[in-house]
Amino acid sequence: MGFERGWGDTAARVLEMMHLLSDILQAPDPSTLETFLGRIPMVFNVVILSVHGYFGQANVLGLPDTGGQIVYILDQVRALENEMIMRIKQQGLNITPRILIVTRLIPDAKGTSCNQRLERVSGCEYTHILRIPFKTENGILRKWISRFDVWPYLEKFAEDTANEISAELQGAPDLIIGNYSDGNLVASLLAYKMGVTQCTIAHALEKTKYPDSDIYWKKFEDKYHFSCQFTADLLAMNNSDFIITSTYQEIAGTRNTVGQYESHTAFTLPGLYRVVHGIDVFDPKFNIVSPGADDCIYFPYTDKERRLTSLHGSIEKLLFDPERNDEHIGILKDQSKPIIFSMARLDRVKNITGLVESFAKNPKLRELANLVLVAGSIDVKMSNDREEIAEIEKMHSLIEQYNLDGQIRWITAQTNRARNGELYRYIADKRGIFVQPAFYEAFGLTVVEAMACGLPTFATCHGGPLEIIEDGISGFHIDPYHPDKAAELMADFFQKCNEDPSYWVTISEGSLQRIHARYTWKIYSERLMTLAGVYGFWKYVSKLERRETRRYLEMFYILKFRDLVKSVPLAVDGPQ
Repeated sequence: MGFERGWGDTAARVLEMMHLLSDILQAPDPSTLETFLGRIPMVFNVVILSVHGYFGQANVLGLPDTGGQIVYILDQVRALENEMIMRIKQQGLNITPRILIVTRLIPDAKGTSCNQRLERVSGCEYTHILRIPFKTENGILRKWISRFDVWPYLEKFAEDTANEISAELQGAPDLIIGNYSDGNLVASLLAYKMGVTQCTIAHALEKTKYPDSDIYWKKFEDKYHFSCQFTADLLAMNNSDFIITSTYQEIAGTRNTVGQYESHTAFTLPGLYRVVHGIDVFDPKFNIVSPGADDCIYFPYTDKERRLTSLHGSIEKLLFDPERNDEHIGILKDQSKPIIFSMARLDRVKNITGLVESFAKNPKLRELANLVLVAGSIDVKMSNDREEIAEIEKMHSLIEQYNLDGQIRWITAQTNRARNGELYRYIADKRGIFVQPAFYEAFGLTVVEAMACGLPTFATCHGGPLEIIEDGISGFHIDPYHPDKAAELMADFFQKCNEDPSYWVTISEGSLQRIHARYTWKIYSERLMTLAGVYGFWKYVSKLERRETRRYLEMFYILKFRDLVKSVPLAVDGPQ
C-alpha cells in the first residue's frame, strides 16, 4: 500500500498506528502520544553501563560492590532483548538488535571471566558483556578496586568506551543506560559526546546509606571519597534525559524519611560547595519502573513439575551436614524446626549481624525456629573488603557470646542462582520465612525473589520493601532499629502458624499475588522501551536541549569535579 517499513507487520497493526496518529493530530492526549511513541521504531542498539567491575555470570555475584546490581542487569537484558525482538517484528522490520553491557576488564580475574573482552550473555542471542580496562599513564590497572576508589579512571574509561562501542556497533547506540554513581557519570559523558538519549538508574546511592554523610563528608573522605561521588550523582541526575527508580520512595521518600533523590534537591558539603537547586523531584523525567525476579529461576514452591528435586541432596547437605568445612559453620540440632532464612552481602548496611543478635536475644524465637544465613565469607582471610572483615569478626563473636551453635547455620555466599531459587522453595516446604533486615534497601531484589517462590517475607521498612510488601497481607515490615520488636513479630508468626497452619499458606499466597500483579520483568521491559521512545522523541524534536543547564554542568565538571578526582589516590597493583 506504499507505507514505509516500520508502521507494522500486518494490515491491522498499520491501521492501529494510523488511528493513533490521527487521534494525536486531531485531539492529542498524553496516553495516546505515549502509546504511539512506544510503537515507533527508534531503539535498536542499547548500551548499559555497570563500571566498577567483577561483572560476570558465574562465581562473581557475591563479591562486595556488586551484589544485586549484577543480578538486576542480567535479568534486565534478557527481558529487554525479548521485548526489542518482539517490537521489531511487530513494526515489520528485519533488524538485529544489539545490547552491550559495558564494564571494567580486570586482568587479575581470579578464575572468573572478568578478563575476557567480549562475553555473550547466556539466554540471549544479541547481548554481550563488553569489558574495557582502566588505563593510567603507568598502563592497565590489573586488580579489582572498590567502587569508592574508581573516580580517577572514569574520564579515560569513557573515552575508550566511546571508541569500543562505535567499533562494536558500527555507529552510535540509540539508548545509554547508566547504573550506580560511576556508571551514570560515564553514561553522561558518553551521551553528551554521542548525542544519545541517556537513562539513569541509581540503585542505592551512598548518601542515603550513610546518614549525615554530606554534612560530615570530610570525616568519611579518606575512606569513601564521598565528595566525588555526590558531585558525580548531581552531574548525572541533571544530564540524563530520564531517570528510572524501582519505587516511589526513592524519589520523594515517605512521611518520615527523605528520598534518595529528594536529598539532593538542596544540600551542603561544608567547605566545598552548597547546592541550591540540585534536582527537581517533580520533573517529568522521573519514572517508577519496578524490576522483577527471573521466573525461570524464582517460581512458586507449589509448581511441582518445575521443581529441581535433583538439587535437594546438595541443599540438605548445605543446610544440615554436620561435618565442618570452609563453606559453613554451625549445625542445626533440631532439623524439624522451620527456618528463618536470609541471604545478602555481608556489609554493615545489610545488617545480617543485627538479625543474628535479635534472634539470639529472643528465647521464644530460638525455641520455635532455626536461623540460616547465606552471607559473604566466614573467614576474614578470604575478604579484601573493609566492612565485610568487620562484619565477619562480629558474626563469630555473636555466635560465641550467645552460644548459638546448634541453632544457627552460616553459609558462605552462593553464586549458583538455580540452586538459590530451589533453596527458597525448600525453605518454603519446611514452612520457614525469609528475612531482609537491612538498615536501608533501595529496592530489595531478594525480597521479590523470596516472595516469587511463595516464601513469607519479613523485610525492612526503610526503603523499597515498604512498597513491595503490603504489611500483614503479602508479608511483614520490620524496623531494623527496633530489633526486639522484629524478633517478637517473627516469634508471633511462628506461634500463629503452629496453632493454625493455614495462616502460613495465606501469607504465602498473598506474596505470590503481589509479585504477579506488580513485579515482573515483562512489565518492566515493556515500560522501559516505551519510555525510551517517548524521551528519545522529545530529545530529537526539542532543539532547546536545556543548553544553559548543560553549559553550567560542563563548567561544574571541569572546574570542580576534575579537581576533586585528583584528590583520590591511584590504586597500586600488587598482592591483594
